[in-house]
Amino acid sequence: MPVALAAPLFIASLAVTLAAARLFARRLDIVGTRFGLSETVIGLLTALAADGPELAAAVIALAKGERAVSAGVVVGSNIFNIAAMIGLSALLAGGVRLARTALALEGAVGALVTLIGAGVLLDALTPLWGVILVVPVLVGYLLLLLDVAAAEARLPLPRVLRQRLAAVLATRAHPRRSQPANPHGHRRALALITVDAALIILGSIGLVNSAVALGQHWGISGTVVGVLLLGPLTSIPNAQTAIRLGLSARGAALVSETFNSNTINLLGGVLIPAAFVNVAVHSSTEKLDLAWLAAITVASLFCLGRAGGIGRGGGAALVLLYAGFAVFQVSA
Repeated sequence: MPVALAAPLFIASLAVTLAAARLFARRLDIVGTRFGLSETVIGLLTALAADGPELAAAVIALAKGERAVSAGVVVGSNIFNIAAMIGLSALLAGGVRLARTALALEGAVGALVTLIGAGVLLDALTPLWGVILVVPVLVGYLLLLLDVAAAEARLPLPRVLRQRLAAVLATRAHPRRSQPANPHGHRRALALITVDAALIILGSIGLVNSAVALGQHWGISGTVVGVLLLGPLTSIPNAQTAIRLGLSARGAALVSETFNSNTINLLGGVLIPAAFVNVAVHSSTEKLDLAWLAAITVASLFCLGRAGGIGRGGGAALVLLYAGFAVFQVSA
């Protein structure tokens, strides 16, 4: 594909993909509110919608045989998510705070899925073992979110911790209040959701094809194309949502959105595809990328777990970690 065609195709595909993802999330919110779904369920659905561009780009790249691009999209978007969603939000809002019980839940699930996904990418775990290990983590997390009463009664934790965890979950388990709107608006939203999904897929095909063509023309590796180009750009919807949550002082929702997004990326971009194709990384650069993801994940959890949460200093540290990661990619 000539550069004269690839460049405008990339810009147009990016615009279409991001616009469709935003509309997709908004329409899911309308439908969820209309049917009385809880904040938790709506949050998971909108996180999935916002992750549409990343997931579609990673899967399409893998289907085209661009394994390095696919892995780069997943790892690059996850690193960018932590830096932009938590770090940048802390810088702009002055800090991100949440109960340590909520942090323990979201952080444990996010860290475990990251560890399992990295194990599969490094070929230290077979795809089967990856599924065996991740299923109980995700099922347990979903059951906690969807059935607060059962969680409080059955969790093998001290009573005080069970009550605190149930209190945190209860704040997100109530149905969202319906906003005055067209009574038939949800039907239109349902009909248009399929159009949005189709546009996300078509836009992602254009993104991957044009990005790979541009990378080949300029001598840029597939890993860098995924990590520094497709990964961050397709994560823009998540970053916008997180900054809005941070400015509204909704720290628990922000952190949940961040780690849920990373979990969805690893599940849909690595663990599920690994059952059908080889996703293992082999180059030293790709392995160092995974180490960077582990480092920024641990750093974010450490900063969030401090008394008072993460402040501007911690936010700046996460952003600088990402800047260092970008410099490393360019120099490598």
